[in-house]
Formats: sequence, structure tokens, C-alpha cells
Amino acid sequence: MVDAIDKPLVYTGTVQPQPGETDDSGRQLYPYLPHEDLIEAVNLTIQLERPLLVKGEPGCGKTRLAYAVAYELGLPFEPWYIKSTSRAQDGLYTYDTVARLRDAQLAAGSMIKSEDIPRISNPATYVKWGAIGRAFQNQQRTVILIDEIDKADIDFPNDLLLELDESRFTVEETGEIVQAQAKPIVLITSNDEKALPDAFLRRCLFQYVEFPSNERLVEIIQQFFPATPPILAKKAVNRFLQLREEIKKDKGYAGKKVSTSELIDWFNILRRHPQDQALKKLEGKLPYPGILLKSWDDHRRYLARMGGKG
Repeated sequence: MVDAIDKPLVYTGTVQPQPGETDDSGRQLYPYLPHEDLIEAVNLTIQLERPLLVKGEPGCGKTRLAYAVAYELGLPFEPWYIKSTSRAQDGLYTYDTVARLRDAQLAAGSMIKSEDIPRISNPATYVKWGAIGRAFQNQQRTVILIDEIDKADIDFPNDLLLELDESRFTVEETGEIVQAQAKPIVLITSNDEKALPDAFLRRCLFQYVEFPSNERLVEIIQQFFPATPPILAKKAVNRFLQLREEIKKDKGYAGKKVSTSELIDWFNILRRHPQDQALKKLEGKLPYPGILLKSWDDHRRYLARMGGKG
């Protein structure tokens, strides 16, 4: 196993992708400007070799953190997007029993070429590795993203305790023990839709992603859209934050708040107008409200508070 002391990794949050740059899978990469507390949490999880559980408002950049860490450190990246039907084993491996049965029937009927017999006779042929399985077999430390773990069944986190603790698992169908070649960096996100087991939480570090300040939001806009005039970025952010405050007053803190990702989408459309037109739009009715307000209740309450003027 690679010794983390011999090759220390330090995440600074300062190395950013170039405009239009993509990762190995073709996914568009974007700048990511983490708070100092978040940078510290990432470096602690690297040093202690413990998973980092990241929580925060939807759209605050929890998922993008993992991409940013892998990008800056130049490490392989294995994302695992959790669904309500996800099983813990899916992240390790899946075994194609149906394909093996089909091949066995074909072989029994002499419908398999002789040169294919060794392949179909080997149980390992039917193993398909998941994100964790691939990461464990990588010679380099790999950044694993387990995204929105709270979508899965309540037992899901506990089913990964041994594998994440000891960085190993057994393929039951073949008896193979898969031991991590290099301890992965595991980042786990949660939207707090359901509580996570105490035994799982005990093994994780924790960090809450705070909503960015006014100044940081302006910086984020200018990083995403480098040609943006400062006056337009500042005015757009002010209007966005005004909307957040209005929603808070009407719905309290229980309802959905407009997020950083929605701000970026909203500004991406706004900036396509000439500067004078964009500034004028920000002074009148809320432009492109459907990007920021995602329900009729949000629209109705906002219009009522603004006297029907938007």
C-alpha cells in the first residue's frame, strides 16, 4: 500500500480548470472556491484516511468538491451516484449470474467456441467492478465520491462499514479478497433527507458547507464567467441575495432556498445581454424567475411580497 507519509498530498483549493476543460469522462470542469474550513477538512481526511461526510444546502457545491480535489491533486476519480434502489455491494462489484447461466447453457449445447471455454469457466469473467472496487485496485490513491448517500436505504451506510474501515472486501462468488493498493480519499455527500447511523458517523469526519458570503458569490461569478464586468456581477448577486431573504421571510428556513448552482445558471442567461440591458433588467421585474423559483408557491409568495410587480 502507498505510504501517505512518503507522498503527502495537500489540497489548497487554488488550482482551477481552464475554461472549457473537461475530465477523462468528458464532463465539463468548473472553478471551485472552497472556504478555508472546507480545505482544512479535506486535508484532515487525507491525513487521517477517514471518509469526509459533507452536508449543506442542495446546490451549494458538495458534489463539485470531489471533482475539485481530484483535479488539483491529479488523482483518478470514481463517482458513485446513489439512488433509492442502490445497494452497498453495487459500489464494490456486481456479479452477472444471468450471463453465466446463459453461457453455461450454450456450452452444454456445444454452442460455445472451444477457445471461449476457459473464459466462461472462470467465475471472475462475470464480475463487474463498482466505483469502490475499481478504486481499490488502482495503484494510485483515488478520490471516491459517494454522492447523496441519504437517498439509499437506512442500512446502506452500515453495509459499507467494514469495506471503508479496512479498505478491503471479498468477492463471494470467486473467493477473491480485494485489498486497496492505495488508501482512497472518500468524500460522501448528504442532503440530510434521513439520519445516518451512529456507527457510520463515528468513522467519518464531518464538514458543513456554509452558504457563500456576498463577496464570495461575486468571486464565484467572476471565476465562472471571467469577462464579466464587476458592476454586473455585484448587482446580480445583490438581487439574488435579496430574493433569498424574501423567501426566508415567507417560508422560514424549512423551505427550499435558491442555491449557488441556480445563481450560476441564472447569471449565465443574464450575461448574454449587453451590459446596459442586463443592468436594467436587474432594476425591474425579476428576470427569468423560473431559473430561481421552482414552485408556484414560491412565485405566488414572492409576487405577493413585491406587490405583484415581481
